[in-house]
Amino acid sequence: MAEAALYDTYARAPLRFERGEGVWLFTETGERYLDFAAGVAVNSLGHAHPHLVETLKSQAEKVWHLSNLYEVPGQETLSRRLTAATFADKVFFTNSGAEALECAIKTARRYQYSKGHPERFHIVTFEGAFHGRTLATIAAGGQAKYLEGFGPKVQGFDQVPFDDLPALKAAVTEATAAILIEPVQGEGGLRTVSKDFLRALRALCDDNGVLLIFDEVQCGVGRTGKLFAHEWAGVTPDIMAVAKGIGGGFPLGTCLATADAASGMVAGTHGTTYGGNPLAMAVGNAVLDVVLEDGFLDHVRDVALVFRQGLASLKDRFPDIVEEIRGEGLMLGIKAKVPSSELLLAMRDEHILGVPAGDNVIRLLPPLVVTAEEAREGLARIEKAAEKLSAARMKKSA
Repeated sequence: MAEAALYDTYARAPLRFERGEGVWLFTETGERYLDFAAGVAVNSLGHAHPHLVETLKSQAEKVWHLSNLYEVPGQETLSRRLTAATFADKVFFTNSGAEALECAIKTARRYQYSKGHPERFHIVTFEGAFHGRTLATIAAGGQAKYLEGFGPKVQGFDQVPFDDLPALKAAVTEATAAILIEPVQGEGGLRTVSKDFLRALRALCDDNGVLLIFDEVQCGVGRTGKLFAHEWAGVTPDIMAVAKGIGGGFPLGTCLATADAASGMVAGTHGTTYGGNPLAMAVGNAVLDVVLEDGFLDHVRDVALVFRQGLASLKDRFPDIVEEIRGEGLMLGIKAKVPSSELLLAMRDEHILGVPAGDNVIRLLPPLVVTAEEAREGLARIEKAAEKLSAARMKKSA
């Protein structure tokens, strides 16, 4: 086979999937894999969900793209539904999480500018964060491996240690526009921000005229068992970035804000060519049809409990392989005692897919429609992987 004419930016697994159905993926050769990666928390309703498929086909026969030069009815519908279900008053549609974060950052800076404080453009962020791959969002994330080789770091991002309130308070100055945090870190290793810390963030922002931005690109849209993860703490942000699960596999992101926080974003200050296109709006509305149904989030919480209890049992039985179980809802992580790449490969040999993360963690992000029976099937496959790794380690040390 000729070498693909692609950038060499991915270390791809040697798997070629032809189709999917629910929580399953099928290779070109007919092998079946349990998909607990879900496109990195994107395929919230699994593969080939009938309502999403029919909605996309129906819209495709009408109009695909219009641009934001005209009114798009689907945007009006989806924005009303999102604001009705959240803290927000205003919505800006994008194509991705990184774009949603860019909009959130610009919204916060523009807010301070419009209030007569152009000097307030700094955003405080946290170690281990991941906010995207643009020049601004890699600066916000602050991870050296993503910053290296791309020239001077974009100014205005002040990073503090994870879960360190004194350091955070010291970092907030007269130059601070906002604080940006993921309620549950994804790429950073499935670290959950405590409810008390999120409440302290809200109070700190209120006391200092600073906006609070939540990055719920990965942990939002039902992933933790609430529509959005911050709801567990009973606090609300001023601005929130959402993507991944909101499109169920179709490229869609959104920046949500209160009317006050968005007050500086007037005509001409921001824009997008594809954001809010009719195809994305149709699918986004279809995703909400399902996620907002009575009982859907109850189902997520019920299955998550089964899954987490099973993972805790694996930790007890394979202490040489599993160090810790992390995360919330159906956004769970195994912190491994062996190199996580070894456990991920062993899982793949058992035909179950996960996602690598920082801090030697494997993310388990099954579609939210996963059943308790499918969760137990996943646990059985992870157990086989752990068992084989444990046996190999014992044999090596004998």
